[in-house]
Amino acid sequence: MNITTLSKGKEKIIFQVKGVNHSYVNTLRRIMNSEVPVLAIEDVAITKNNSIMYDEMVAHRLGLIPLKTDSGMDEKTEIKFTLKAKGPGYVYASELKTTDKKCKPIYPKMPIVKLIEKQELVLEATAVMGRGVDHMKWSPGTMFYVEEPTLKINNKHPDFEKFKSKYPSKAFKKGQLDESEILKNNLVDACAGVNNEILSVEYSKENFVFHVESWGQLTPNEIVENAVEIFNNQLTELGKLLK
Repeated sequence: MNITTLSKGKEKIIFQVKGVNHSYVNTLRRIMNSEVPVLAIEDVAITKNNSIMYDEMVAHRLGLIPLKTDSGMDEKTEIKFTLKAKGPGYVYASELKTTDKKCKPIYPKMPIVKLIEKQELVLEATAVMGRGVDHMKWSPGTMFYVEEPTLKINNKHPDFEKFKSKYPSKAFKKGQLDESEILKNNLVDACAGVNNEILSVEYSKENFVFHVESWGQLTPNEIVENAVEIFNNQLTELGKLLK
């Protein structure tokens, strides 16, 4: 197996995996999505809420706020939050107060509820570690993979001008279909099948391109590293059971 990083950013990483099969990459994707633990609000005790939004919906919205998760946290971790807000105005995620400064909402301006004059929201919430297999609020991001495509482009084909308008505009560079632009903008499927003599695509069965985009609780690298560690541990346990 060979892994090559194609693109790396603060919130997203794209990498190529060579020499594996669908079973391996799909298992890795499922582990990233459902087994990598992150922090999310689970228990909410509401003292006062006379807003238009009922208690259960407020609690649901709190649970969906991505919280920064430290790599040293484990399944016993509990982080307390308090919130006291009065109308009029929006109540944002940044108004959640906690003594643990390492654990805070990733998006401070995420709205929780809107209060009008004389409306109040007072509550205490507890965030715990969990996994996406139990609830999507514990999923660390969105991830998918595609079979590695090989493109063959013929910009000199006699029917190029006739079919040019049928391709996405971002697939071109200086008026010509460009492989790097097509791959960068994830336009392979949009270009395939328009005219196979102008642009044809072949897909590999053992080389794959992985896209991992974090919602902020963990970095994309941490998601991948944690998933690989979990996968290896599961394979080790399986090996012990088979002996």
